[in-house]
Amino acid sequence: MMKRRCFIVIAIVSLFVMAFKAGIDKPAPEPTVPISGCSETLDARINDPALSYRYDEDTLPAVFAAQHADLVDGRLRDEAVRRFSLFELPRTKPDWEKQRLQLRKKIIAQTGAVLHQPGLPLQLTETGSTQMNGYRILNIAYQTRPGVLATANLYVPGGSGPFPAVIVMMGHSVIGRFYDKYQSVGHSLAANGYVALCVDPWGAGERTTIHHDYEDHGDENNLGAALMNIGETLMGMQITDNTRGVDLLCSLPYVDKQRIGAAGASGGGNQTMWLTAMDERVRAAVPVVSVGTFESYIMGSPCICEVFIDGLTFTEEAAILALVAPRALMMCNHAKDNNQAFYPREMKRSYKNALPVFKMYGVENNLAYQVFDTPHGYEKEDRETTLGWFNLHLKGIGDGTAAEEGPYNLLPQRQLMTYAPGARDPRVATTLSFSKKRGEELRNILLSTKTVDVPAKRKALGDLLRIGKDGDLKKAHELPSVEGWKRIVLETADGKLVPVLLNIASPQSGSFVIMSHPDGKAAIPVEQIDGELKKGNNVAIVDLFGTGEAASFSPADHDSIGSLRTVSKSVLWLGKTMMGEWVNDLSLTGKFLRSAYHAQKISIDASKDAALAALFLGALEEKAADQLTLRNTPVSYLFDAREGIEFFSTAIHVFGILKWGDISLAAALNQHDILFVEPTTMSGQKLSGEKLKKYQAEFDNIKRICRQTGRTRLY
Repeated sequence: MMKRRCFIVIAIVSLFVMAFKAGIDKPAPEPTVPISGCSETLDARINDPALSYRYDEDTLPAVFAAQHADLVDGRLRDEAVRRFSLFELPRTKPDWEKQRLQLRKKIIAQTGAVLHQPGLPLQLTETGSTQMNGYRILNIAYQTRPGVLATANLYVPGGSGPFPAVIVMMGHSVIGRFYDKYQSVGHSLAANGYVALCVDPWGAGERTTIHHDYEDHGDENNLGAALMNIGETLMGMQITDNTRGVDLLCSLPYVDKQRIGAAGASGGGNQTMWLTAMDERVRAAVPVVSVGTFESYIMGSPCICEVFIDGLTFTEEAAILALVAPRALMMCNHAKDNNQAFYPREMKRSYKNALPVFKMYGVENNLAYQVFDTPHGYEKEDRETTLGWFNLHLKGIGDGTAAEEGPYNLLPQRQLMTYAPGARDPRVATTLSFSKKRGEELRNILLSTKTVDVPAKRKALGDLLRIGKDGDLKKAHELPSVEGWKRIVLETADGKLVPVLLNIASPQSGSFVIMSHPDGKAAIPVEQIDGELKKGNNVAIVDLFGTGEAASFSPADHDSIGSLRTVSKSVLWLGKTMMGEWVNDLSLTGKFLRSAYHAQKISIDASKDAALAALFLGALEEKAADQLTLRNTPVSYLFDAREGIEFFSTAIHVFGILKWGDISLAAALNQHDILFVEPTTMSGQKLSGEKLKKYQAEFDNIKRICRQTGRTRLY
């Protein structure tokens, strides 16, 4: 018996020992603490094959130390945090009234929004209607800009009115106003005695490139960002559309124009905030799952339609909320939202900073919020809060708390469509048609010019690219060489780290070639590098900001479509451009080579988007390079086709570049030889034959007008 007990004890102890040993040998669990704002673990980021910025260790060594954190994310977020701390709203009413006027002017200038078009007819067209229980729904279109129609539904209560009215703005549903959560708002409002105008946002619903072929109006395939090249913004297009929507409501005989409201969720909530801030005819508003802080947008995932260019250089979201005072604003946020920009804690920060302005006007209760324990969306709780808020501020009944919406029935898309599939009025402009038409108008101005003020054009280009002195070299760090490659990190005055690989093929040679690619150094063909080394040229390979080793770990920045979109949007908020950042990086590299290695001749060989940065650098700095080789880069910023627009990253877009000129003008400002190798259109289509000859003639003509040395060849 004793032996049996001993055996059992020994067996149990053995099991514990084995279990303990297995616990020791078992790898520790992956860290779950986010690194620099990224939810992925470090090893997961490094080993994920989907992240195309990983370098090929068999061909080119890394410059940065292994396991480094997200340098891009950390740098940009840190800058946003510091900016938030500087923006305090005025503490007296006279000071606020002065800032309020300045801010409104700045918003118009930065977004390109058109607020007043008194001579433009609405051209309201009704193409169908549906009678519901107590209200009817009209399928309509109306003019928002000259020759541009928006599609919408108008929900009208029974009776003669006049009724209070609400413009309802859609969020990011590719089917626009037909989405059940958005459609529900129109039904709910109309069933409760409000006229509701539900508008397709620019580029969504019936306003997509191909009618009834739905697409993301903002980030997908660079669509929304492409508007910047003609000097427009998606935000500005939406503000313009929505002010025209208010014009429409005010024109209807059954609407009381003194009782206009605005509502929307997500991207529609964002539109609601901006419309209400800019159009004082809106008396009350309810933005849902959209209010946060501008700071939290940095390295987040909001759409390009929510990007306020240069916004964080002079203001924060609290100021936009304050523009609504003394009118009424109710914000609804959700505790389970998956977007950091709309977290309730971010909304509360802006709420607390805007509240003193409402107190100045004696209407503290006109700014309020609700937080619901739900995910991102437009839910019943939001709609009933909206009804209660509008009942108080537009009807003068109730105490502003939620009101029951009652029953209603949703309709199929076909019953709400303004146009039958394929029968859309051509005046329903799309991003493609609008950008192409306006782009051609702007290019015609360039092509008909007879003289060019070269110094003025150079300065204007630098302003467009947001070129500043923050990118000056602070220190060059040289790390141990690997397989003949010198590893150098250039640190700028504003804390950016630029990784450079340097191969000195011929110590006696003063000839250097700088190479770069928007997909990082791993995308540069080995034979291209070897070819330069065999010629006796020294080679410097630089990963530009946001690319290669200098890339962010944000998954959204490495999608197969819209690459670099997260970091590109973030730098716009901070008063910069990706092209400007890249110009600085290339300039910094060249100056370092001249200073540290006495480079006498510098050529730049770059591809795609990076090649444009090299071209802009040559236009801005006469001695930046002696020769440029530009591969697979566009010859014009003209939007030519929807298909293939993802060929270039979001970094390529420059606000107002076609108002300034075009790529041919940038080439003409260079004073050295330029070779375009396999040039393309903005959709990546290679040019040949007569099209190539036409552009060559354009480049030659602009060069003659600018009277600069050097020759540009399209090959």
